[in-house]
Amino acid sequence: MSFTSARSRWPDVYLSAGARGVSIAGDLLAATALALALQSAGAGGLAVSGLLIAAVLPLVVLAPLAGRLVDRVDSRTLLVAVGSAQAGICTALAYADRPAVIVALVALLACGLAITQPTLAALLPAMVHRDDLPRAAAITQTATSVAALAAPALAGFLVGQFGVRLPVLVNAASYLAVVAAGLLMRTRRGGAPAPADTATTQQVAGRGLNDDPLLRAMTLAIAGVLAGVAAINVIAVFFIRETLNASATTYGLVEAAWTAGMLAGTWLLSHVVRRVRDDGAAVQGVLAMLAGTSALILAGAAVPGAFWLLPLWLAGGVLNGGENVFSNVVIGRRAAPEARGRVFATYVGTVQGASMIGYFAGGLLLEWTGPRLMVALAGLAGVLMVMLFVVPVRRAATAVGWGTVAVTGGIGADHGGYRAHHGRSGGPPQGGAHPVPQLPADLLGADAFRRVDRRRPAQGHARSAQCGAGRR
Repeated sequence: MSFTSARSRWPDVYLSAGARGVSIAGDLLAATALALALQSAGAGGLAVSGLLIAAVLPLVVLAPLAGRLVDRVDSRTLLVAVGSAQAGICTALAYADRPAVIVALVALLACGLAITQPTLAALLPAMVHRDDLPRAAAITQTATSVAALAAPALAGFLVGQFGVRLPVLVNAASYLAVVAAGLLMRTRRGGAPAPADTATTQQVAGRGLNDDPLLRAMTLAIAGVLAGVAAINVIAVFFIRETLNASATTYGLVEAAWTAGMLAGTWLLSHVVRRVRDDGAAVQGVLAMLAGTSALILAGAAVPGAFWLLPLWLAGGVLNGGENVFSNVVIGRRAAPEARGRVFATYVGTVQGASMIGYFAGGLLLEWTGPRLMVALAGLAGVLMVMLFVVPVRRAATAVGWGTVAVTGGIGADHGGYRAHHGRSGGPPQGGAHPVPQLPADLLGADAFRRVDRRRPAQGHARSAQCGAGRR
């Protein structure tokens, strides 16, 4: 797929990863502050749930429109305009005190994220040589994971010392990192159509997600597994604190083990995917890691104490980090350059929608059953979903041909369709976590709601109000 044929632009990779990490750290700061603001205003679980829905739903609903916008408008224009608008909206959010206004402003922020996420994701493969894509994806994933580790502790300090307004203002400033990255990165994509140079490229993958059976199968498999296992994010606080009688410190340690595992897995498995030249085999690897992650969650239901979860959650994080890198490398390889915005937007929207199903299923079922059984059911659901997708994934790999990749004829060839920039000199066409789509719920880091809500009595409506964030 239209990767740079020259040396990789690592300064652009670090700018993009840094902007994403700073923005996510700011989102997590604001998440904690807003949840506390709603609680102090006397709002109940319904308001917190509404905040989570407002933070995620636009990513799902706007995915088709946002993807087309990302593919047709210059990436620098989008990052600068949308990032500036988000900074202004978040500044207004810092001074909002009515729950309805807070939820509305959060929804507007999510609309911006629906655009900036696929914009940054679609730029990554354009910045690097094909062989360097796994490393570039690992750098982006690392920035996100470090933000997820550091931001909650910083949020607790800022809220405790200065109240809820300062963290939200810090989040507003963090959006300026996206603006700065848009201005400073030399790599650009989108904009006016450019003449196609078909002499050196032969497209194998389809133009979009639905046109490529392998991408479609992989996305549906990931979404299906997440719909089952995402409930663990809702259940974990009750399972660890109540069923296993662990302290808040132990709970935080267990949660941090998953993120630490993701950091390790991102780098360990990025070296593996670089050697996997077969996209079908790479997707099989994604499915295997999803199976391993689900099995570790299932095993966690049987532990007698919280510290037994540490090695399980650490290993689960390793597989989760590897799955992120594998899946995003496959998308970067296979998506047509001019369609990468649509592909990444659809991928993120599908994954976010599946995660929401898991969140609310977990909160609802927790009213009628215990946390330990719910952990087991979440892990079992993930395993069953993997088994359900084994055959479709193999059929998709066969349909595209084992041993094939998305493009033949050389790296950096122009598939045509949209202009791309490598600084002033122009260059080959540009294209596309995790978050890299991260997993889910980057906006306002929904994990912070879980951290704040655990202060409530773990009974009745408090359980249904628990909302977690996807681990990806």
